[in-house]
This record gives sequence, C-alpha cells and structure tokens, in this order.
Amino acid sequence: MQFSELVAQLSDLVITCTDNPVEITGVAAVEAARPGQLSYIEGGKFLAHLRTTQASALILPDDARLQTQADDRQIAWLSTKEPRLAFARAIALFYRPYRPAPGIHPTAVIDPSVKLGKDIYIGAYSVIGAGAIIGDQVCIHPHVVVYPEARIGSGTVLHSHCTIHERSCLGENCVIHSGAAIGSEGFGFVPVPTGWYKMEQSGYTILEDGVEVGCHSAIDRPAVGETRIGRNTKIDNLVQVGHGCQIGQACALAGQAGLAGGVELGNRVILAGQSGVANQAKIGDGVIASAQTGIANDIKAGEVVSGSPALPHRLYLKVAALQSKLPDIYQWFKKQQKAEQ
Repeated sequence: MQFSELVAQLSDLVITCTDNPVEITGVAAVEAARPGQLSYIEGGKFLAHLRTTQASALILPDDARLQTQADDRQIAWLSTKEPRLAFARAIALFYRPYRPAPGIHPTAVIDPSVKLGKDIYIGAYSVIGAGAIIGDQVCIHPHVVVYPEARIGSGTVLHSHCTIHERSCLGENCVIHSGAAIGSEGFGFVPVPTGWYKMEQSGYTILEDGVEVGCHSAIDRPAVGETRIGRNTKIDNLVQVGHGCQIGQACALAGQAGLAGGVELGNRVILAGQSGVANQAKIGDGVIASAQTGIANDIKAGEVVSGSPALPHRLYLKVAALQSKLPDIYQWFKKQQKAEQ
C-alpha cells in the first residue's frame, strides 16, 4: 500500500501529512519496526524511539519537534490528535481476524427446532440446543455449546469452547472468546441448619450490541430478573460478573476484575486489573478504579479511586507515600513516649 493511499484511508483523522513515496507493507511497534512498516508515537517522551526506529512511516501527534525529527530522518509521517486511534485504524487495513466462510460442519449437532439465519458458520462439534435463535452472519467456531432457547444476534462471533447458557440473549456484533461462560448459574444458596439450600437461578442474561467478553470470563444469570451488560462494553479475560449486575454502556473491565451480585455500573466506567466491587455497590458514570482497588461502597460519578478500601486517588497517593515512612514515625513515637515517662 502506498503511503498516499494509507493517508487517504485515514483522512478523517489526519491533520497534516508529508507524502514521501514509500511502500507500506505492514505495521509494528516503533522500537521493533523494520523498513516498509508503519508505526506510531503518542508524545514527546518517545522522542528517543523516533531517533532509532527503522519504520518507513509514522503516525505522530501534532508536535512540531517530532515532525521535524521525522523529516530529518526522511521518515514519511502523518499527524493526528489521536495517534493511537489512527494506528488502530491502520492495523485494520493490514489484518483481518480469521473468519471462515459460511457453512455448517457435518459434525455439528443442531436441534431441528433451531432457527438459523442467513450466511452463518457453525464449526465442528458445536451443539445448538432446542429453540435457540441464531441471527444472520453469526460465526460459531468449533466446540461451542449454545443451550436451548438462547438467542444470538446477527454478526456475533462465538469462539471455540465458549458456552452460552439458557436464558441468555446476545445482541448484534458481540464477540465471546474461548472458554467464556455467558448466563451460567449465579452463586445463590440459602443457609439452612443442614448446610445450604440451592436457590434456582431462573433469571436472564442480556448482552447488548457490541459487547465483547474475554477468555474464561463468567457472566452469571440471577435467581430472578436479569444480568445486563450495556452496549459496547468490553470485558477482559478472567473477569467475574455476578448475578443481577447492571453494567452500563462503553465500560471496560480489565483482567481479573470481579463484581459481586447486584452491582450497578454507570456508563463509561473503567475497572483496572484485579479490582473488586462488593455486593449491591453502585458506581456512577465515568468512574475509574485503578488496579487492585477494593470498592465496598457506592462511588459518585466521575471519581477516580484507588486502594482497598477504595479512597479518592489523590488521597490514596498521600497515604501510599506515608507507608514507607511508618517505621521512622513509629520509632519517633516510641522516643516521645519514653521522654514523657
């Protein structure tokens, strides 16, 4: 692909560009790029990479210093307010995820009552239960299990070994990765003198359009009502979403995050890795929780929290800075006690 063609395809993001005649054959990280490849730099702190990269073209921020350096090295470049977004768009021009041609493998087991859409793919040894509805252009990779009455929206991709349980409804263009369990039973047990009485989980699990769920994550259905994941929310690997949770639109849950039952997340909430939210907590729109944050209570919209139990991030930083000084403070305190005796 000629650089000028690449620029044209990214034109809605581009502010300015220089069009050196160079052939772009692929994309790579800036420190690993070779001649013929495109990379990107997000800001001035990466200037050292620009001085050494072997990339033939770069996506740069609107930074005259970086652009001048690229010109000095005779590297073709384009600039944009969002270099990372432009690079993501560029990757999509050179790579397409594996998507098999429509067809049904002869080893797939499909109940006669299943409603199948147009142009679907069902891979080897997949099982589709009675009454399930599969939309148009759905891609079901090998060894997937779709329980009876489940609904899969058009354009959704189910990767190998994921499981879609009964009373689950997936919207359009969702992606469920390998090993994920959608609509599995919530953890519902009532204590009795002899141990535990199992509360049947008769509720529903709803994934709205564009939801993506990572490998080996679990989204549980509730005893009654529904567990709902809002439109365009992205869930990483090894995430637990408890029964009855209500997750808003465009949220991001990183690896090993865990939500107890009945948690409510607003829109655009970000939970970093290994963060946890206690039962019934309500998290407002735009909240960001840093890694390993433990949220036990409600969090107001727009807050950034850290630590366990969660504190406002700036306060957490002050507390963390004091921790290393605690031994000295303790020794000072002991001296003061002796002096007062």
